[in-house]
Amino acid sequence: MKALSNFFTTLVQRFLPDPFVFALILTLILFVSGIVFTPHGPIEMVQFWGSGFWNLLAFAMQMSLVLVTGHALASSPLVKKWLVNIALLAKTPAQGVILVTLGAAMACTINWGFGLIVGALFAKEVAKRVPGSDYRFLIACAYIGFLTWHGGLSGSIPLVAATPGNPMEKTAGLIPLSDTIFTGYNLFITFGLLIVLPIMTRLMMPTGKEVVEIDPRLLAEDEMAPATVVETTSSKPTFAVRMENSRFLSLTIALLGYSYLIYYFATNGFKMDINTVNLLFFTTGILLHRTPLSYMNAVSNAAKGTAGIVIQFPFYAGIQGMMELSGLGGKLTNAFISISNETTFPFLAFLSSGVVNFFVPSGGGHWVVQGPFIMPAAEQLGVDPGIAAMAIAYGEAWMNMAQPFWALPALAIAGLGARDIMGYCVTTLIVSGFIFAIGLTFFH
Repeated sequence: MKALSNFFTTLVQRFLPDPFVFALILTLILFVSGIVFTPHGPIEMVQFWGSGFWNLLAFAMQMSLVLVTGHALASSPLVKKWLVNIALLAKTPAQGVILVTLGAAMACTINWGFGLIVGALFAKEVAKRVPGSDYRFLIACAYIGFLTWHGGLSGSIPLVAATPGNPMEKTAGLIPLSDTIFTGYNLFITFGLLIVLPIMTRLMMPTGKEVVEIDPRLLAEDEMAPATVVETTSSKPTFAVRMENSRFLSLTIALLGYSYLIYYFATNGFKMDINTVNLLFFTTGILLHRTPLSYMNAVSNAAKGTAGIVIQFPFYAGIQGMMELSGLGGKLTNAFISISNETTFPFLAFLSSGVVNFFVPSGGGHWVVQGPFIMPAAEQLGVDPGIAAMAIAYGEAWMNMAQPFWALPALAIAGLGARDIMGYCVTTLIVSGFIFAIGLTFFH
């Protein structure tokens, strides 16, 4: 197993380019495919691409806010204090590994942006406090916990599928969360991962001479500099400074947000979508940061991680335009139907999603790229649209273990590179694949 992990680590590092490059390559592949396999010429394919290029601006903003609001919440003083207190529970390296894996996995079921950052911060706290801990492996454990995210409350595909006006509504209709996240098969897969992942990371834990320790002093976190107070001729802070540091203002806005959410759920039932989840995390984040300036500083730091979403989603939209308008999506649908039946379809959709993840390392991007042919194929085969959507979601989450794109925020916090963790992650990919396969095949 270690030899296999080392092989995949080398393969990923040598041949896996930046996801933006993959978005460009996939654009060209679809462009040429449209010319070869449909009756449309280059000029028409250019028109199809350009007409779709800006169709996902609202969607990209929603995806960015999932990351930003979760990241900002994770960096709040209260959450950091909790992480320190929980890290103190670990007395041995093995206990630290189990705590980090389980904590990251549980946090990712709440919000994937929150979980990614909490996992990395938690790993640092454990490494600082537990002698003999392998820092690289703890960060790997934090990213391994990311496997649970698409079955949780911030899963991009199930949330978007339930949101009116989403890119696939005309094709698949609205799919309520009761048909995706709150189903027996999703509960089996999510709880299965929560149980198996900590056990697995404990068994993979380096021992003896394999352990790579790090000086705890090197992990000392730089405290955020306090907000600069503008000097005035008066000893009192200016009105602007008081407003920037006003706890009353943050509390008032938080109460406004919670009031709307209570009203929304009271009048619509417990009907969640991506907008309600983002508002919940936005409101909670500004409350826990206590002042507007503190929250804005946290958001500014979090926004750095949205670069991939901002620049790649227009290309996903262009790809969707080419697939829909050229008829290429219909041909892919027919090809998929020809090799599937009602029983095998979910697992095959899952595998195809895993392959696509190398090109499109984004749950929301998967919905745009795969939805146009997976969802119509599911309808023709009589497969429930909820499990078809979740098959796409699971494949993306699963193959993240071999695609380090979303590990970058955690690695940046840790000061490590993808090579340091990918061997462990690919080993997890192999084992966790059985949990997804069983859930999709026998529990839907």
